[in-house]
Amino acid sequence: TDDPRVAGLIAVGSMAERDYAPDQWSDHDFFVITDPGGQEAFRTDLSWLPRADEIVLSFRETAHGLKVVYADGHLLEFAVFDLDETALAGVNRYRVLIDRDGVLEARMAELAARPKREETDEHLFGMAVTAALVAAGRAPRGEVLSGTFFAVWAAKHVCALLARHLLSERAGILDDLDPLRRFELAHPELGAELDAALRLAPPEAARRLLD
Repeated sequence: TDDPRVAGLIAVGSMAERDYAPDQWSDHDFFVITDPGGQEAFRTDLSWLPRADEIVLSFRETAHGLKVVYADGHLLEFAVFDLDETALAGVNRYRVLIDRDGVLEARMAELAARPKREETDEHLFGMAVTAALVAAGRAPRGEVLSGTFFAVWAAKHVCALLARHLLSERAGILDDLDPLRRFELAHPELGAELDAALRLAPPEAARRLLD
């Protein structure tokens, strides 16, 4: 972009094309870096986006980030920061597309290397077991939607434990911000087993997850 207010543009997620490429279902995830004080204009006036006249839904997801949906169903998820505000971002895969001042590559490398919250095995195991117990108890009292949610919550912690302790030649494709992402690509058999469990009613799903 030639907009003088833009100091940088950073692709994240599949848009970064690191470890895996985007496909027809991928959305666009990115950060726009502006000079201090310029952020809010980009968050409130979306005319700078491509095909802005085709936007059918946009809303503020966080103080810094938005979700935008186009008429064809394509999704953008982006945040607008100044350089200091990038410290708020959780980052793993990224690619710097524009770096006007030559500082973003080092900044993003620093953010990506920042230690993620390290949960102990005991914590992950406890979260998996207790979420499964809640899933098994909610559905019989008629709270099936809540039971289903807790079954998925249990599976998330099971995946985190399995990914930590099981070797896979494709471990690099896993996401350290969301243990459910691409788990079945790194562990096909276990992924299929977990998927089958989550398609069951919550009490049975919980039993399978505990097994």
